[in-house]
Amino acid sequence: MTGESRAEAAGQRSIASAQGIRQALTGDGSVAMYAETSVNLPTEAFALPERAPEGLVNLPDRTSLFVGRERELGLLDEAFRDTNGVVVQAVHGLGGIGKSTLAARWAAGRVGSYNPVWWITAETVADLDSGLAELAVALQPALRDVLSREALRERAVQWLAGREGWLLVLDNVSDPADVRPLLGRATGGRFLITTRRASGWHRLARPLSLDVLAPAEAAELFERIDGPGEEVDALCRELGYLPLAVEQAAAYCAEAGISAGRYLELLAAYPEEVFAQSAEGTDRARTVARVWRVSLDRLADTPLAGRILGVVGWWAPEGIPRAYLEAMGTPVEVTEAVRRLAAHSLVKVHDDDTISVHRLVQAVARAEGGAGHEAARVLRGNSNTFRGVDADVRWLTHVEALAGHSDPETDGEYEAWLFNMGGLKSSQEYGRSRAMELHERAVAAAERAFGPRAEITFTLRRNRAEEYRYAGDYARAIELTERDLADRVRVFGAKDPGTFETRAELAEVLLRAGQLKEALKLAKKNATRAERVLGSEHEVALDVWRVWAKALRYSVEEDSSAHAAEATDAIERWLARIEATQGEENRFYDAVHWELIWVREAVGDIEAATALFEQCIARRERIYGETSRATLNTRQAFAMFLWSTVGASDRVRELLVQLIGDWERLLGETPHLEELRAHYARLSSPPEVTG
Repeated sequence: MTGESRAEAAGQRSIASAQGIRQALTGDGSVAMYAETSVNLPTEAFALPERAPEGLVNLPDRTSLFVGRERELGLLDEAFRDTNGVVVQAVHGLGGIGKSTLAARWAAGRVGSYNPVWWITAETVADLDSGLAELAVALQPALRDVLSREALRERAVQWLAGREGWLLVLDNVSDPADVRPLLGRATGGRFLITTRRASGWHRLARPLSLDVLAPAEAAELFERIDGPGEEVDALCRELGYLPLAVEQAAAYCAEAGISAGRYLELLAAYPEEVFAQSAEGTDRARTVARVWRVSLDRLADTPLAGRILGVVGWWAPEGIPRAYLEAMGTPVEVTEAVRRLAAHSLVKVHDDDTISVHRLVQAVARAEGGAGHEAARVLRGNSNTFRGVDADVRWLTHVEALAGHSDPETDGEYEAWLFNMGGLKSSQEYGRSRAMELHERAVAAAERAFGPRAEITFTLRRNRAEEYRYAGDYARAIELTERDLADRVRVFGAKDPGTFETRAELAEVLLRAGQLKEALKLAKKNATRAERVLGSEHEVALDVWRVWAKALRYSVEEDSSAHAAEATDAIERWLARIEATQGEENRFYDAVHWELIWVREAVGDIEAATALFEQCIARRERIYGETSRATLNTRQAFAMFLWSTVGASDRVRELLVQLIGDWERLLGETPHLEELRAHYARLSSPPEVTG
């Protein structure tokens, strides 16, 4: 020992050391083995390369079927034109909409401007780390089997952070948080990100929303794969012009030797199976069904999001008011569910407080979710959420979509209520024949769900008979009403409120069929008995007197000299009774008041009829809304009344111009508006100036 080093040991086989010992053994028969491995790092491991190897490119072969997208390519050019610091662009949209194909196409055209141009699948953090490690190896191949993946990843990040002139494509990023650390360390260069996440990029990247192809572009994509054929346009339209779906369909048609029309038939009959199919040699993980299943799985922690998607899958794809969804949860729950659906690009949220969903997302949701009955229930609950003819048209659009998607044999209680209300509202939008179809379907659903003797079934039958009356099929209406009346008496008895309502409906259809005396006698007898049995303030008693008032009006129109005084006195006394018990702001007063207008007109009291008409319009605006069909039709009837009684006056012209303008503003160009314009063409134009 030297210097101060000193060590002592005591005891048998003890070892002492004043300095380091590499190995010490003690004991009988001790055996030691020692091996040491050294790693000689190549020179490249001690310094980052100044520049990448010339022409370092890693891009997928996704550009051979590229079509269209000129606008989006131009926007990417503009976004990356900035030369100051790092630039990050996030292309977001629905799964299968072509984000990766667009990114590959744009990047392939920039291999002469950037080096390297490197593609990384970044669906998970592990995928991102692996892609960065591969970049490090491409920059310095000698390090492939020398450093760990973690070390390689870090070298790639360090290289990117210290240099410019490169382009990194991060494909299919699931969450902005996954790439935030990488983006935060870069000071120059370019990131092009593709993602289904529509939100969360405001502090990281410039967002670019990608939509479906134009119709002509979708057809071009299909024909590149399967060649031209009939019904290609129809198939692309049914597929919603989604690139993945069009490509999948074309490849399948080419391989199966079937036409676009046959694929359409299979799609209609077996949507779930068709969306899961793919041609040989294609990526089976990228079928329409599987692509969206990934997004749906990520929403598993928000069950209401899945329920909402299942419900809207049965409605029309556009113009879905967010207010329709309010009853499905608390305001916070519904808002969060819609936010998450929008964040994953499964729905779009619009500035007019509506949402939209791609029709193929709807088809997959219908096939997988089975939420048809809930969709009917929620839609029925929103039949009067908004007032106005435009609101009714929007609601009916969703009713028609649900009716088209669902099998009548599976209709239940919710469909019975829904299609009954749809029939009541749709006669002027889709014609009487369509209204009757909905009423027939509602009755069939009620008989299946509630039974033929249930109260609701009888109510829906009565509404069906009314629709035949409105359509002018009086023979069928009388047949159905007489049968329903007999069944009603047999099941519920002669004193049941519904029995009086059904008998009043029979009186009204007899009235419309020209059997005035029978109708008048039946209406008065029925109303008198209803009042005696139910009481003068009962809603049914009030309602059945309305039919009697209408019969009085018809009698005056037939012979004003014989019945005018009697009808006027009777209707005015009845109005006074309703006003005393119910007031004026109700449908009972409104209906009887309407009959008084025409009685006054029939006897030639135009001034009184005009005043009553003006009162009626004001009241209907308050009860039903200024833009309701009832109000608009009343305004139209008033203009016709004035034209027929006082002639083509400035007031008539003004009323018609305003009315036509309101119809156009609410519904746009419709057959009804065209007919209105044609009918009143002379009056709706300003008078010609002569002299």
